[in-house]
Amino acid sequence: MKQIRNISVIFILSLVILVSCKRDFLELDPLGSIGSTATWADGPLSEAFVNNLYNGFGAGGFEEQMLASLSDEAVFTHTGRGINTVNDGSLSPTNPGWQSGTYEWNSMYRWIRGTNVAIENLKTATFDNDDLKERLLGEAHFLRGYFYHQLVRYYGAVPIITQVYGLNEDYSVARNTWEECVNFIVKECDSAVLYLQGRTMQKGRATALAAKALKGRILLYAASDLHDAPTAKSKSALLNSYPHPEIFGYTSGDRVQRWQLAKAANKEVMDESVGYKMDLTEPVSPEEGKLNYMSISLGGGSQAPGVDPSAGVEIILGRWHSPELEEGGGPYLGLYNGPNGYHNWAGNTPLGLLVDDYEYMDNSTNPPTAVPFDWNNPDHKAEPYANRDPRFYATVLYDGADWKPRDKVSGNVDPANQIQTGQYDLMQKDNTGTYKLITFNGLDTRSSSIEDWNGTRSGYYMRKFLDPNPNIVDNNTRQYIPWPFFRHTEAVLNYVEACIELGEDDEARSWLNKIRFRSGMPAIPGTVTGNDLREAYRHERRIELVYEEHRYHDARRWMIAPTTLGRPMTYISIVGKFKPGKELRDVYRHDKEIYEYTYTPIVENSHENRTWDDKMYLRPIHFNEMNRNDKLVQNPGYN
Repeated sequence: MKQIRNISVIFILSLVILVSCKRDFLELDPLGSIGSTATWADGPLSEAFVNNLYNGFGAGGFEEQMLASLSDEAVFTHTGRGINTVNDGSLSPTNPGWQSGTYEWNSMYRWIRGTNVAIENLKTATFDNDDLKERLLGEAHFLRGYFYHQLVRYYGAVPIITQVYGLNEDYSVARNTWEECVNFIVKECDSAVLYLQGRTMQKGRATALAAKALKGRILLYAASDLHDAPTAKSKSALLNSYPHPEIFGYTSGDRVQRWQLAKAANKEVMDESVGYKMDLTEPVSPEEGKLNYMSISLGGGSQAPGVDPSAGVEIILGRWHSPELEEGGGPYLGLYNGPNGYHNWAGNTPLGLLVDDYEYMDNSTNPPTAVPFDWNNPDHKAEPYANRDPRFYATVLYDGADWKPRDKVSGNVDPANQIQTGQYDLMQKDNTGTYKLITFNGLDTRSSSIEDWNGTRSGYYMRKFLDPNPNIVDNNTRQYIPWPFFRHTEAVLNYVEACIELGEDDEARSWLNKIRFRSGMPAIPGTVTGNDLREAYRHERRIELVYEEHRYHDARRWMIAPTTLGRPMTYISIVGKFKPGKELRDVYRHDKEIYEYTYTPIVENSHENRTWDDKMYLRPIHFNEMNRNDKLVQNPGYN
C-alpha cells in the first residue's frame, strides 16, 4: 500500500464554533472530536467542521518569519531558522529550508482532505437546513480552491485530489498539468460563487467576491511568463532542459486569450468591490497620502489618532483576530517586528533595496515630479528620507522617524520618541562629573543599551501593519490589524497588468494614476508607454503591495528573480557628528541643527549570502513525498 503524508487519512476533527451574532470575525475554538455520522446529521456540527478548515489560513502572512524575507523586501534578523537555506539557493528535497504551514505540501493536502470530506458529506447531509448546506458547500469549494492555489504558486502543478481515500487504498497520484490545475481552481471559484452569491457573510468567511478575487489572481498567474512554457524556456536554460514543461506552464494555447480572461475576471472584482478613495483626479497632499496608505494597511483595526477605520472597506477577505482568544501571529506582529529599543524582536526588517525604490519628489518643478531615488545625487544622499513617496513614511521606520513613546524601564532615555539606528556624537559625564565626547550607539541598533541582540541588521524597521496607537505597547500588548488575503487594489493592479500586456496603455495608466493620486503621487505621464509603462507598473505594484506576500511570487512569475530576489542585500550606515560649535548633552535626539548626518549604503553578505538559481522558480517536493509516491516527478534542478 502506498502511503503519502500529503493525502493522509489522518484528519483530526478539531471542531470550532462560529462566532456569535455579536461578533464579526471568525473564532477558532476547538471543541473536541465527534463521529462522522453525528457531524453530518447536525447543522451546527457540520458548520463547526467547515469552520475548522479556516485554520488552514494560519495567521495569514503575520507569522514571525514572513514571506517578505524570502524577497528583496526584508531580511530576517535571527539566524538558524532555515530562511538562509532558501535565499542562498542551497534548498533541496532533503532540506527545503523554512516553509510556512500555509503553503507546505503536507499541510495543504491535509486541509484539502478536510475540504474533500466536507464537500462529499454535505451533498448527502441529513440535517434539515438546505440554505446552510449550500453556504457551507460554497465555503468548502472556496477553501479547496485557495489551498490548491497556494500549492501551485510554490510548487507548480500538483496532484488534483477530490476524493476521500480509505485506509487500504492506493494513494499514489501523478501530478496534473499546470493547465489542469488552473482550470480546477477556476472551477472551484465558480462553484463557490454559485453557492455564495447574494449572501452576506461574517468577516473572515469566504464570499462570492473573495472567490472572484481568487479567480482573478490565478488567471493573472496563468498568463505570466513563468507559466507560458515557450516563454519560460527561452529565459531559462534549466527550464528549457526540463522534460516536463507542463508542470510549470502551458505548452500550447493562446496566451493573448489568457490575458483577456485575467483582465475580465479582475474587472468583475473591481466592479463589485469598493476601493478606498479610488475616485480622485489629482494627487492629495503628501501628509494625506501617508495617512491614506496607513489607514488602508491598518484595515480598520487601529484606534490611533487620525487613522480612518473606513479604509477597511478595501479588504475583500481578511484574517481578523479576536481580543478574546490567545492567538499567536497577527496580534504579536509588533513584538515580532518592532524596534529592539522598545523591547521587540526586529524580526523582518526592510532592506535598503526596498527603501531605495521609493521615488523622490522633485519639488523644483511645478507641479512636483517623481524621479528615481539616486545615491549619486548629492541632494538625495544628503537627506535620503526627505521628499519620498508618502507611502514610504507609512511603511518604514528609519533613523529619526517619530514613533511611539518608549517605556521608562531604562529611564527617560528618549523623550523625543524617535527611531535611533545610527552612531552619534554625544556629551556625557565621566566618573569625575566632567562632560566628555563619546560615540553613542542608537537605542535601536545592535549595540543598544536597552537590547543588543534583537537589533536591526538593515538600519530600518517595519512600520506597515504595526499599530501606531501610542497605547499599544508592542512587546506586551496585542494588536488587532487584519491580514488582507485579497483587497480591492490588488484586483486593480491585476487588471492594469493585463491591460498593459494587451496593449491597452491608456486604460492601464488611468487606473495606475488613481492609486498614485490616493497616495499623494503625481500621475504617470501619457508619454510613458509599452515596456516603460510595464516597468512603471511593476514598480507601483512593489510599493503598493509591499509585505502582502506578492513580491516573492511576482518576481518569479515575471522571471526577474535573478536581478531582484538574487541581489546582494544592502543596509544603511548612519553617523551623526556635531556641527561646528554645536553639542548635545546626556540624552540623544535627532536634530539637524546640531548634527551633520552622513548616510552610507553598504552591501553586506555575512548574514545571508543571497543568490539566485533557476531551480528556485519552484520549490522542491520533499524527499519523503517522492519516496511515498513513485508517480510524482520532481521539480527542475532538484534531482
